[in-house]
Amino acid sequence: MDPILQLEGLRKNYGDHVAVDRLSFDVPTGSIFGLLGPNGAGKTTTIRMIMRVILPDAGRVLLNGEPVDDDRRRLIGYLPEERGLYRKMKVLDHLVFLGTVRGVPPGEAKQRASAWLEKFGLGDWATHKVEDLSKGMQQKVQLIGTILHRPRLLILDEPFSGLDPINARELKDLMLAMREEGVTIVLSTHVLPQVDELCDHICLINQARPILVGRLDEIRERFGGRTWEVEGGFGREELERLPQVEAVHSLRSRYLLDLRPDAAPRELLAALLELGEVTMFARFVPDLENIFIRAVEEDQSHAA
Repeated sequence: MDPILQLEGLRKNYGDHVAVDRLSFDVPTGSIFGLLGPNGAGKTTTIRMIMRVILPDAGRVLLNGEPVDDDRRRLIGYLPEERGLYRKMKVLDHLVFLGTVRGVPPGEAKQRASAWLEKFGLGDWATHKVEDLSKGMQQKVQLIGTILHRPRLLILDEPFSGLDPINARELKDLMLAMREEGVTIVLSTHVLPQVDELCDHICLINQARPILVGRLDEIRERFGGRTWEVEGGFGREELERLPQVEAVHSLRSRYLLDLRPDAAPRELLAALLELGEVTMFARFVPDLENIFIRAVEEDQSHAA
């Protein structure tokens, strides 16, 4: 299946500062795609270029194989990090307004908005002003406004900010349900455990450049396929001298050992037993936080 969204060589400068540098990736149709990176890496700038809030200095953005223009961007649902609601408007009126802006007839917009308010437990608040709602409730309202026109591509920039655990769980359930219905979601967030739980593809940006792009399961294999988690009666220096070991990483009271390409796990275990008691020996399955840290460290070491 062709990707729904393609970024080809995007670049954006602000004077001498490079905000995004030669960024390219494809977002597979029907996926939840994580756009990740440290603060200031270029994530929000990238999203703003996708949405034509700002224009790239080089490169292009394609939606279903066609360049995104002002008309085509209306096919995308976009929840920005900076929330924006008219606080004096009544909740249902506000949602109908947002729906009509995106091309939904007023009557249909009212029906859809009312159904979503009920689904999110906000039915009793439909005639209240937006300013009467809590921050979490306002975020739900803005999310409803984002999906009211039933976009096939949804871009969420830090959507979990300000949500309590219950509301965050509801949002995750909604995202998974929408993916089942064929909606593609681009998720930019600092909450890595939620990316671990939700995303099947990621792009990690560091210092304005893409350093890790692809399927999350394949990336896990790359970072953990030849790594073993060990604990026992030995120290780091002893482990670093083992001929089977390419690199040693500390992990709390344990160690992560990267095997050399020509080494077998059974050879490593035998060597460890010669050093002392082995209380743990298991293949390491990295979570996204570990992958994130190691990928950024590798990128920084290459740049040094």
